[in-house]
Amino acid sequence: MIRLLATAAALAIAAPAAAQEGPALSFTLKGGVTAAPEYFGADDVEAGPLLGFSLQAARLGPLEFGNPDPLYRPQGFGVIGSVRYIGERTAGDADELAGTDDVDATLELGAGLRYATDDWQAYGALRYGIGGHETWVGELGADVFARPTDRLTLRAGPRALFGTDDYAATYFGVTAAESAASGLAAFDPDGGLISTGAEFGAGYRLGGGWGIDAAIRYERLRGDAKDSPITLDDEQVSASIGVTRRFTFGF
Repeated sequence: MIRLLATAAALAIAAPAAAQEGPALSFTLKGGVTAAPEYFGADDVEAGPLLGFSLQAARLGPLEFGNPDPLYRPQGFGVIGSVRYIGERTAGDADELAGTDDVDATLELGAGLRYATDDWQAYGALRYGIGGHETWVGELGADVFARPTDRLTLRAGPRALFGTDDYAATYFGVTAAESAASGLAAFDPDGGLISTGAEFGAGYRLGGGWGIDAAIRYERLRGDAKDSPITLDDEQVSASIGVTRRFTFGF
C-alpha cells in the first residue's frame, strides 16, 4: 500500500499585518520516494511516491500567521497544521487480504498545538479522515534537535498514534462476511492507542529555497491493532527521502 505522509508544519500566530498589505503565502512542497509496509500490519515493504506540503506563513487581511523567514526557528507555543495521506488497501494487495473489503485512500486533515525551543519541540495534533475512514485520529510527538552546521538539522523523538473504534475497525477489523470469505477470524477491535514509536530525520538546506529531507520511522502496533488477524507484523518500519522547495508570495 502506498502510504504518503505529509509532515506537520508550524503556524506561530504573529501580530496583525498593516491594513494596506495584501494577501501573502509561504509554503514548502516535497517530492520523493518512500518505502513503507503495504498496509497497516503487513510484513512486506512497498516503494512508492512521496508527496508533502507544509505551510510556513500566511497573511489575509488583518491576520498574519507564521514567519516566512527560511532561517526562522519557532519559539514558544504555536498552532500547527497536520496532514496525512493513506493509500488505498485492496484485497489484491496481498494473498492474506483475499476476501476482505477494499479500503479507499484517505486524506487526513487537522491541526494542533506545538511548543518549541531551539533544542526541542513537543506537539499534539488532531486529524479527521476523508475517504477510506471518516473519523478522528490523534498524534502526539516530540523531537530533540542537533544542528552540526547552519544548513543541517537533525531531529529524533517519540511518536504515538490514537484512533477511534471506527478507525480501528476500518484497518484492523474483520466482519462476519469478511471472515466467511477470507477464512480470517471475525474481529471487532476497540480504538485507543494504535501505535507507538520513534522517528529519526535530517533536513539539509541547499539554498535558493531548495532542500533535502530524509526520515526513518519505527512503529509498534498496540492493543487490538496488534492482536488483529490482519496484522502479520506488529513492528512497522518506513523510510523516505525527498527534495523540498519553498515558495513565498507577497511577503
